[in-house]
Amino acid sequence: MRKFGRTKDQRKALLKSLAANLILKGKIKTTEARAKEVRALAERLITQAKQEKLAGWRAAESHLPRPAARKLIKEVSPRFKERQGGYTRLTRLGRRMTDGASMVFIELLKE
Repeated sequence: MRKFGRTKDQRKALLKSLAANLILKGKIKTTEARAKEVRALAERLITQAKQEKLAGWRAAESHLPRPAARKLIKEVSPRFKERQGGYTRLTRLGRRMTDGASMVFIELLKE
């Protein structure tokens, strides 16, 4: 697990925020390291939400704000009903000019 130079609660808040924005917007631009970490969280949440059980709802509600959790349950997870994983795609954009960090787009696939 990457630490990003943050305490545990700050790191958790960062990943929750990135996951919520990914679900709400469908595509976000971030650093490669952050994208790889948020990919694991987002894919785990989508897999739980696909099962249509109370545990999936509770996992979504505990890791995401309410609007993002609702969109995950009602719109995002049904799209991936037949898919067995790999719900996101990373597209490399090159390096950021200021600090040389590797930038990527992380997006949810269409189906």
